[in-house]
Amino acid sequence: SPQQSNVTSYGAMTVAIITLEAFAGLWINTFLVCVLCIAWVKKKSLNSNDKILMLLGCSRICYLCFSWVYSFLSIIYPKYLHVHPTFQLIVFFQSFYNCSNLWVSAFLCVFYCIKIANFRNSFFIYLKVKTDMIVPWLLLALELSAFAVSIIAYDIADTELSKNRNCTGKGNFSKVSGKMDENFFLVYFIYGFVFVTSFTAVIFSAVFLLFSLWRHKCQMQKNSMNSLSVDAHIKAMKSILSFFIIYSINFIFLILSLIPSTKEENYVVFLIHVFLYAFPGVHSLILIFSNPKLKNTLIRIRSCVKCKVCMR
Repeated sequence: SPQQSNVTSYGAMTVAIITLEAFAGLWINTFLVCVLCIAWVKKKSLNSNDKILMLLGCSRICYLCFSWVYSFLSIIYPKYLHVHPTFQLIVFFQSFYNCSNLWVSAFLCVFYCIKIANFRNSFFIYLKVKTDMIVPWLLLALELSAFAVSIIAYDIADTELSKNRNCTGKGNFSKVSGKMDENFFLVYFIYGFVFVTSFTAVIFSAVFLLFSLWRHKCQMQKNSMNSLSVDAHIKAMKSILSFFIIYSINFIFLILSLIPSTKEENYVVFLIHVFLYAFPGVHSLILIFSNPKLKNTLIRIRSCVKCKVCMR
């Protein structure tokens, strides 16, 4: 029928666009991770910033892979998605890497704030001095928290799938998928908690860093002197504000995804898919251009590619 043809064309277009975005994000984050790994092998050590960036890049690579598999199956082969244990495993890994992505991103903003901001508070000074020792343990704590959230998501997915399978029969997966959307409020609540905690960390980091920049500029004007700290403040603010803007839009789409009526609107679902797959690549690209080592490596690779093209 014409309606079936429209749905098929819409699904094909959605899969094509999110595939392009997912592969672009994979290339960007793979570049980030490879450059840091090469530097790690050469220097045999990584600073705290590089550790956070490497974990963030790995989380986003895995998140894009599992999210693409989930979207591909849900759009093209929905009957094969809600099958034990395919659905539970995809939910588990997607939840784990999504939480890891969001929390590590927020922690990167907090790290910038602690390293660059200037406050005379004793606790803040202690954090600034002990940051390099604390970072690995905090990253481990974030990963364990993400693992706990993913276990809860797996348990909910397994419970709901078993419940709906018993109610509708073993072969009727269309009814199962419909009921699962209605009963997944707890999963959305967990994702909401993850978004709110990470979003709050980003907001506080931006506010503290902005206040520190304002105080530093006032001190410079009184003493009539220049400082490199202002440039560091501004670079960190650009990174945090860009993440803040992307995070705000991401949070809006999360709210839209919780509204049942928006799930029936194809254009809203399409926008949600487009932005969610663009977020890991766009933010990582901003981080690459704000990091001198990554930016210079990208410029060298680009110049080499241009030379080879010209030689041909």
